[in-house]
Amino acid sequence: MSKDALRDAALEARKAFVRTLDDGRRARLEERLARHLTAECAAARVVAGYSPMGSEISPLLAMEEARAVGRIVAFPAFSNPAKPFKFIAADPAVPGPFGILQPKGSAPAVDPDLILVPLLAIDRTGARLGRGKGHYDRVLGRVKRSGARLIGIGWGLEMLATEIPSDPWDVQLDAFASPEGIQWFNRSGHGH
Repeated sequence: MSKDALRDAALEARKAFVRTLDDGRRARLEERLARHLTAECAAARVVAGYSPMGSEISPLLAMEEARAVGRIVAFPAFSNPAKPFKFIAADPAVPGPFGILQPKGSAPAVDPDLILVPLLAIDRTGARLGRGKGHYDRVLGRVKRSGARLIGIGWGLEMLATEIPSDPWDVQLDAFASPEGIQWFNRSGHGH
């Protein structure tokens, strides 16, 4: 299957799944996700996440917990839609170029050492399927080389049994966290 076909199928599957959840059940699943991430967030200095849209699972509870234990929390912000976003240490307060809330540009940019990455699907090698605009691909390679850990965040069904075709610029994630737990890929000295 092409990436586009996989993307469409993954988005449809996610929307269908989320439609089956009432608010209480969705909140409980997102709480469970946050619990699985507690130790990872506490071990980081700067935790970057994202503002969830639509059927995306929310990392916000995990990020609030990170802040509660004194971690710096950051969100992506575009100053220019054609350039890679930066992680800004402030809460999303203004709509960005893609209609997603982002921090005001006056707050400081930071280098996260843990990034909670949104996705549509992930496979068992850590290959991520995003929305196809390449925004994360442009940023993740750089931060991963500087030692940041990348944890894809999603609902359990977003972990695919089939492999996602990868392009040279795709960045492999270190782990996938869902309400069911955290799965590490190529465990290179993470002690998991």
